[in-house]
Amino acid sequence: MFRKILSTIVLVLFLMSSLALAADPSQEVNALDKTVAVEKVIYGTEQTGALVDRVKKLETDIYNTDSQDALLTKIDKLYAYVKGGNGAESSLLLRLNAAEWSVAHTVNNGPALQRLDNLEHSIYGASEKGGIDERITKLLSLTYPAGQVNAVHTTVNKDLLIKIQMVSSLDSRSSRVGDDVIFQAAEDVYSGGVLVVAKGAMGSGKVTKVERSRNFGRDAVLEMSFDSIASLDGSPITTYVGDKAKEETQSLAKAAGATVAGMVVLGPIGVVGGAFVKGKDMTVAPGAIMYIQAQADTLVEGLSVTN
Repeated sequence: MFRKILSTIVLVLFLMSSLALAADPSQEVNALDKTVAVEKVIYGTEQTGALVDRVKKLETDIYNTDSQDALLTKIDKLYAYVKGGNGAESSLLLRLNAAEWSVAHTVNNGPALQRLDNLEHSIYGASEKGGIDERITKLLSLTYPAGQVNAVHTTVNKDLLIKIQMVSSLDSRSSRVGDDVIFQAAEDVYSGGVLVVAKGAMGSGKVTKVERSRNFGRDAVLEMSFDSIASLDGSPITTYVGDKAKEETQSLAKAAGATVAGMVVLGPIGVVGGAFVKGKDMTVAPGAIMYIQAQADTLVEGLSVTN
């Protein structure tokens, strides 16, 4: 009887953990997943070859050394360095974003190694040698007092407004359900005096509904979701377009001299500045401005600065 009860408990726990992973398929749970996640941050794409060689390359590029730790220990350390969460240091992405933001008050996107090269070129005129960690530390020593980034944990409150501009070009004649919708923060976003989303941070969503214009004066329909945007530490903030965001976008359109009736209403997401109707079809051009809002309270690491 005891063994049967124990087996049942183990089965329930297994099913619960499986459901949790299914609910969050992006969560890296094993050594290979973690390695791929680090590679995508550093190089932009998953690398090929034996896992031990890939980890050795990561260690060399980041720390300029190849440690003698066990393979799994190496991977865990690399993952904590890039993603944060080890409780001691800020993530690589937060430090790199802080360095970029201190120079231009905007952040760039792409592989961390390429971003670091570009930042060094803008400051020194050439790329520096050494590991990524050493190079970022040197940059921070130039841009922050004693090289210390005043990073703090804070909560992005539900419904915090985020002003964005479209990167994707959408058209009811060519867009398809499932197409990516790419946008970026149009300005810095603060929560309690802490910079939580920097101008230039990328966000993404999906085209959710497309209908071409039809006979008898029926206009095209183009609807989309705005699912998340990157915080300063690189973690995603889940977003959507609610009533608060719609109201702010309408106010933005009016302030620009456009009437609400003259703008395009994209289904449930509200008025989008920069979108327009050509004939009876609908397009959204890159640069179109609107607001989205945080969907839930989200704990992130941000930068305490004078706003």
